[in-house]
Amino acid sequence: MRCSAVDATQIDVTPEVAVDVFVPGVDGYPAIRIPALVTTHNGTLLAFAEGRQGGDHSQNDIIMKRSVDNGLSWSDVLVVNEAGPLALNNPQPVVLDSGRVLLMYQRSKLGERNAKPGFGTDAYFTFTQFSDDDGETWSDPVDVSRQVKRSDYVTSVASGPGIGIVLQRGKNRGRIVMPFNQGPFGDWRVYAAFSDDDGVSWQIGDVAAGDGKGHGNEVQMVELADGRVMLNARTQGAGGTKYRKTAISSDGGQSWTPLAEDRNLIDPVCQASILRYSWKDTGGSRLLFSNPASQSGRRNGTIRISEDDGQSWPHSFVVYRGGFAYSCLTKMADGDVGLLFERDGYQAIRFISLAPSTLGIEQP
Repeated sequence: MRCSAVDATQIDVTPEVAVDVFVPGVDGYPAIRIPALVTTHNGTLLAFAEGRQGGDHSQNDIIMKRSVDNGLSWSDVLVVNEAGPLALNNPQPVVLDSGRVLLMYQRSKLGERNAKPGFGTDAYFTFTQFSDDDGETWSDPVDVSRQVKRSDYVTSVASGPGIGIVLQRGKNRGRIVMPFNQGPFGDWRVYAAFSDDDGVSWQIGDVAAGDGKGHGNEVQMVELADGRVMLNARTQGAGGTKYRKTAISSDGGQSWTPLAEDRNLIDPVCQASILRYSWKDTGGSRLLFSNPASQSGRRNGTIRISEDDGQSWPHSFVVYRGGFAYSCLTKMADGDVGLLFERDGYQAIRFISLAPSTLGIEQP
């Protein structure tokens, strides 16, 4: 059965906090896009984005802001890295068990459509940086391109966009898993790059086999209750449908079941966010998912909740009825749900927070 563009069971909710974090022009860039959000072990919120001079592959910097008061106020813009006329894209942070914040992103010269395979001047490159002081300062970039990108055929690569995860259960506990998609343009595939030594070195997992209904593109991953990993990807390309794609890995991101539509999750062809909020032994097993819940446009920003590892998403809350595009979820130090999202035709990147009770979540 095909879902309607707006689920009749959705409930409108009012956030505790609503603040525009990045505003084009005001924050020194003509355009700011591609939000990512994490909560450090000290409770600091770190919001990342691309500070753009133009479109997707213009002269883009990786920028961030910090909040030490649960999102009520935010610092000035910090430039994590810039590369002159080159494009820096897809900031994807992850908070390690040690408290270190690791950031991964790409650099390119020609953009997705024109990039070349391999590691020459016209190729895509991937870098990591880290912070040990809650994002106040950052290490020099480290080029990990040859560790996270296949040398043959593949042109573009993109981390996320969104966040990485550190596995907490099962035989691969402690593994950093970074969601990726690869080109060439029009022949996208999704996979994981992972590290078992806190990001010093990386391995490339297999791509997930397609289902013949478009390709998996921008992707996020979440750990399931038994230690398996589920990916959730944008559907794009010829034959694509307006539903999210999922697949499961039983070996920490090395291999995947074939992609399959999740007909519970409608989507207008856009990035989305998925997050484990809690485990069964720490208040109930809950996954959160945010996206523009529409099949006709980037609007109707919605958070859904699953209590069965994503097999169903019966709880649905509208957080922003207007224009809503890319988003990123985090669990804040006080248990509130934080969400960073692009609003109203990319006029701003807004942060909101919601108390667990607003989403029907009972705290232990």
